[in-house]
Amino acid sequence: MHTSRLLRWPGTANLRTGRALATSLLAATALVAVSGAVRADDGTDSQGAGAVLAARSPGMLEPRLPGYVNPALPADVGQPLRGPDLLVEPVATAGEPLHGLASELDETSYDIPGQIVVDARDDLDDASLADLVRDFSLRALPTALTSQTRIQIATVDGPVSATLERLARDPRVEAAEPLAWVRASFVANDPLMKDQWHMARVGAERAWDFASGRGVTVAVVDTGIACEDHGPFTKGTDLASTECVEGWNFVTKNNHANDDQGHGTHVAGTIAQSTNNGLGAVGLAFHARLMPVKVLNESGWGTTADVADGIRWAAEHGAQVINLSLGGPRNSKVLQSAIDDAVARGAVVVAAAGNTGGRVQFPGASDGVIGVSATDVNDKIARFSSRGQGVDVAAPGVNVTQQTICNRGRDKCQNFYAYSGTSMAAPHVAGAAALLVSLGVTDPRAVEDALRAGARVVDDSDGGKLLYGAGILDAASSVVRVTQSHIVVRLLALLVLATWVARRARKKDATATSPWRASFLLPALAAGPGLFFFAPWLLPRVELAVDVLARPIADLDLLIGASVHRWLPLANALVPLGLTALFFGVKRLRPAIAGFAVGTAAYLTSVVLLGEAAGPFGRMALVVWCAVNAAACLWIARTNLSTR
Repeated sequence: MHTSRLLRWPGTANLRTGRALATSLLAATALVAVSGAVRADDGTDSQGAGAVLAARSPGMLEPRLPGYVNPALPADVGQPLRGPDLLVEPVATAGEPLHGLASELDETSYDIPGQIVVDARDDLDDASLADLVRDFSLRALPTALTSQTRIQIATVDGPVSATLERLARDPRVEAAEPLAWVRASFVANDPLMKDQWHMARVGAERAWDFASGRGVTVAVVDTGIACEDHGPFTKGTDLASTECVEGWNFVTKNNHANDDQGHGTHVAGTIAQSTNNGLGAVGLAFHARLMPVKVLNESGWGTTADVADGIRWAAEHGAQVINLSLGGPRNSKVLQSAIDDAVARGAVVVAAAGNTGGRVQFPGASDGVIGVSATDVNDKIARFSSRGQGVDVAAPGVNVTQQTICNRGRDKCQNFYAYSGTSMAAPHVAGAAALLVSLGVTDPRAVEDALRAGARVVDDSDGGKLLYGAGILDAASSVVRVTQSHIVVRLLALLVLATWVARRARKKDATATSPWRASFLLPALAAGPGLFFFAPWLLPRVELAVDVLARPIADLDLLIGASVHRWLPLANALVPLGLTALFFGVKRLRPAIAGFAVGTAAYLTSVVLLGEAAGPFGRMALVVWCAVNAAACLWIARTNLSTR
């Protein structure tokens, strides 16, 4: 996103048990933050490629492209890509290792300090096993199947490596090794995921541990999406479990935005293809909702006026992210006005940079838009990708595999093709934006800042920034960074506010209840950082139950919709005030109400400090609202801690 072409580059950044529990939580958070911080053949649109597409997809019109030519490109730029499965995006407008924490851990990263596993010979009797443990000065505990396996978990005093070397030479031992943690990992069972190098490159699997796009609506302003069964059109088989909200067709002027070209469905698949359904490919934000907005006809052409109307319609009807995999050379004021309106409503607008190989096309270069260039499997800028002022971030855009239609979507014909183009790069960024919005980052500028901060820098020179912007999209890095910052800020705010309330309560009433007890701390955690805020490092939040438990109570409305969350219905003083009115007479519940109130105040404080949320009436109104409600929550908490 950019407010001025002249101001883009570096971008904006901008009782004892209870106390022991609180300290442990803070230490755990710091550990999480540190561990996360440690991670920290291209194609062209061409007539030849169009012929390949027509051959592979009978009935789909070959794209009739204007003769965009960049004389600076090599002479062979117009030649079709090699390989039978490599198709180029059909619209005129515009296995590498997983990047993220998992791919950068060495073998010792999950080892438990000072503990080892000793696998003794199966024929060793109990006395001999006891002798072995004594000989090596080990403190051992049997595993559940020790009677069969003779495996013991042992604690070592001193250097572990030396003990392991000695054990390896002992004839009574079959194996000895460090005891290590393992974690649950969500790996989608979609058979074509192995071909989606681009999903691995943006860290999809690691990102899914933290977010999957629940509650976010992404509008695809394009040729439509195979989102419904209507007339001759059918919903895509690999969109079966993807929720589609009602859209609009600006070509035929009705609410059936069916895809009769194929481009929009392919783009939508990268964002929210049904995932872990044993069919086809995966989508990056597969729990997000898709909103089809058709502004391009069956040949892939539309007007700036229709695109502008599509952007406005999407924003007015609740889209939090808008993807524009289209473009042209005209810097339309009508288009810019629509983008400004959408951003003012809190929508993140993402657009393809274009496929000219020259300057960035519009709306990719428009103010307020996150412009996306395309990279290949080697992280090189694709030859066809537009570049220059207007590129904010790069994303994979060569040989991108997703489902699309064929025969103009009219005979249930659906196939999985690999297309290339900045149109394929942009939806990766739109999907990553949806993941961030589902975590409560609802201000468009904050979303861009998070995407830029997490991007993988491949060339930080001035020339490199014109190609890659902030770098290549790393969705995993962005969502991990955001989650860590939320946890740290909310936990610190909770500890500070709980301490302050305790002192204020004791000053007013020397017999006031101490907050350093489970009855206070558990509700405070649930309302502040989330009761199981650490869940993503243990279990993936793809599962709804894990996602719910990992969220602060105030974030639960995000599961309904990010538009609802803008009003912070669960993060205000009315909730703890209502609980006080109902249960103040039940003395044993007062600490819990006080904890909930302090947790809510901590959450509201984090909203102000993090600056990532968009309110319905602007930033200043949001700050005032949070400050007033946080103060009221602290008063409610102090009142509930008083025994008088």
